[in-house]
Amino acid sequence: MISRRNIRVKVMQTLYTCFTREGDITKEEAIRTLDKHIDQSRQLFVFLIYILTETARYAETDARQRASKHLPTAADLSVNTKIAGNLLLWQLLEQPSFVKVMAEIKPELLGGEEWIKKLYAELVNSDLYKEYIQIEGREKKKEKEIIEFIFTDLMLPNEDFISSVEERFLHWEDDADMMNLLMLNLLQKPQSGDFQQFVGNDKLKFAKDLLLSVIEKEEVCNDYIKDKLQNWDPERTAVLDMILMRMGICEFLFFETIPPKVTINEYIDLAKDYSTPQSGHFVNGILDSIHKDLATQNKLHKVSFKK
Repeated sequence: MISRRNIRVKVMQTLYTCFTREGDITKEEAIRTLDKHIDQSRQLFVFLIYILTETARYAETDARQRASKHLPTAADLSVNTKIAGNLLLWQLLEQPSFVKVMAEIKPELLGGEEWIKKLYAELVNSDLYKEYIQIEGREKKKEKEIIEFIFTDLMLPNEDFISSVEERFLHWEDDADMMNLLMLNLLQKPQSGDFQQFVGNDKLKFAKDLLLSVIEKEEVCNDYIKDKLQNWDPERTAVLDMILMRMGICEFLFFETIPPKVTINEYIDLAKDYSTPQSGHFVNGILDSIHKDLATQNKLHKVSFKK
């Protein structure tokens, strides 16, 4: 489900954990840390889908509770529950891998009931919702539009809700962009996601190979970087910048299917998004210079780092 860029972020997070902890770390520990970071992202994604779907389904709970009042009003007895039968909603809820992952992760135990109520209250007061329930029948475009609206216009902009997510998932800030893209892709093709295989085998191999190559070839990477720092002490270089440059160098040397220009652009973007304001320019300059040297010296043969 997640892209190669997302994989790079997970490897970056893992390397940061490895390089900033005290003592050496074994390859086995590094792989376990990577698996943990990936699984945390999967749990976060499932939690967000849970909040989204339960907000839509709350229409039935609201109707039932209001109808059971001692003296229900006419409005209490006529709550519109159209959204609870939304076609896209049920495509998600009945997706086999989603059913399995819900039973495995149990996101309902993470809390969120109050937020479901609050988000539903905002939903029913919105103009888009009022328009939606007035439409007879079910138009595919409108079914998708209202579910997307809950996520993009009610959940994400709500600072209090996002703060509550951050309390449960400490890596939210790093994963926010990934979650947004994953959710929009899922709502576009609800049957295509495989929650049991959040990372495909090929991408998982790429992640582990990239992680281990950076750890095993740290000194080699550092030598390339030091040559370009122009008397600048590597110890004064941002830890994340060093990690991103090592990752880029390893892709140059050991990943034959990835064009060097793609590698450079990817790590420029990651540096801009996750490191300092100057990091994008800095990483670009260093990696571009190293790439030119490797090309001039005919060293871009892309062999396995294990060799």
